[in-house]
Amino acid sequence: MSTLKERLPPIGQFGPFIALLIACIAFGASTDRFFSGENFSLILQQVTVVGVIAIGQTLIILTAGIDLSCGMIMALGSIVMTKLAMDLGVPAPLAILAGIGVTALFGLINGLLVTRVKLPPFIVTLGTFNIAFAVTQLYSNAQTVTEVPALMTWLGRAFPVGGTHVTFGTVLMILLYLGTWFWLRETGAGRHVYAVGNSPEAARLVGIPSEKVLLGVYMLAGVFYGIASLLSVARTGVGDPNAGQTENLDAITAVVLGGTSLFGGRGVILGTLVGAVVVGVLRNGLTLMGVSSVYQVLVTGILVIVAVTVDQLSRRGSC
Repeated sequence: MSTLKERLPPIGQFGPFIALLIACIAFGASTDRFFSGENFSLILQQVTVVGVIAIGQTLIILTAGIDLSCGMIMALGSIVMTKLAMDLGVPAPLAILAGIGVTALFGLINGLLVTRVKLPPFIVTLGTFNIAFAVTQLYSNAQTVTEVPALMTWLGRAFPVGGTHVTFGTVLMILLYLGTWFWLRETGAGRHVYAVGNSPEAARLVGIPSEKVLLGVYMLAGVFYGIASLLSVARTGVGDPNAGQTENLDAITAVVLGGTSLFGGRGVILGTLVGAVVVGVLRNGLTLMGVSSVYQVLVTGILVIVAVTVDQLSRRGSC
């Protein structure tokens, strides 16, 4: 019995796929429009921004941290890149790099406060959430930036695949997940992230520079938020200072539904992608059924609680 238990993967790894399968079957039976290539393409388009933010969020949660500022940092990045291009005439490639640089800088600030000042990630990122929000509003004068350069909207373009159309942004999101999965699974640096999440002190004792790993994770997360900024501009065609106010919770939801433990050290990055798609499928399916958005939020909240409960039971069972 113990041998069989050791061979079986944690139930949390199956949960996201089971939830996605059940949701697809339920909505497919409820509406004829659900099972169509265009609808699935639309779902993926709708989750690209949160999906990429959730990559950075996953890395931070794997280290037993959390980032409440991710959505607002993303919004700031989109405002920086669009205003530099439109107001100052900065070439689009440089403006994009500047926007990603700003988000990486915020990631560095978060990481320094967590590693050097030893502040809790929750408090640090709650503070930088408000700072990023204020800076975004002040820098943009609370005005949406329109008529952005074509290069900034290129990822929003679609190309035909069979009988449907897929955006370049969707392809980029999937490639980022595959690259991060390979990095976490096949490289020493990626395995160090898991080690630090399990026990920073134990990792330090075996020679892993825990503080450097944490700092690198927060900076890398900031880079992902910057890429999400570009995807947001590409999808909407504008730099919106009011964006990002709920993406932090949506990203955490995707991570939790994807099976990553909030206690750190356990999780598969591809599960986060499935978790993001689960949220997208739920909202899309309920919309097709004519269900109010309030109930969509209600269902999502219930799923988060169920996912955390499963994680807790799984941890207790493994002890």
